[in-house]
Amino acid sequence: MFVPFESLAPESRVWVFQANRPFTADELKLVENRIRQFTGEWAAHGNQLKTSFTLQFDQFIILAADENHETPSGCSIDSSVRVLKEIEQTLGVQLFDRNLVAFKPAGQVVLVPRQELKQKFHDGILNEDTPAFNNLVSTKSAFEQSWLVPAGETWLKRYIPKELAKLK
Repeated sequence: MFVPFESLAPESRVWVFQANRPFTADELKLVENRIRQFTGEWAAHGNQLKTSFTLQFDQFIILAADENHETPSGCSIDSSVRVLKEIEQTLGVQLFDRNLVAFKPAGQVVLVPRQELKQKFHDGILNEDTPAFNNLVSTKSAFEQSWLVPAGETWLKRYIPKELAKLK
């Protein structure tokens, strides 16, 4: 059963899917309709899941399930992947490319290939204060508190040359 995202418990599980480009206005409507339909029917072993989603920055799909109500099973998670793969095919986007890292310098979402991170930090294009999307968050509360944080506070800190990092 679909519920508003803000009504989910803080410990609800989330999955963040990042598109390799922003969705157009028409694509956003299609994505919203398809995900709303899916979350309204999402079930595990025949039991309705308490679910929601949010679309952020025209480029991120965040699915959520309240595990206090019912725990998603492997099969139910697979069904969410099938829906996202369907969206990929329909729109010609990539939602599972973990080699693209998202940042938000100057209010704009920018994707950087993982293999270019060290150089971008070295060249000063990115720094430890650059807002970065931590798509590894796994709960609603972590999503709300630490999804968009300075790069130096995430797993990205390993790419920041030590001589460029601020002394703490």
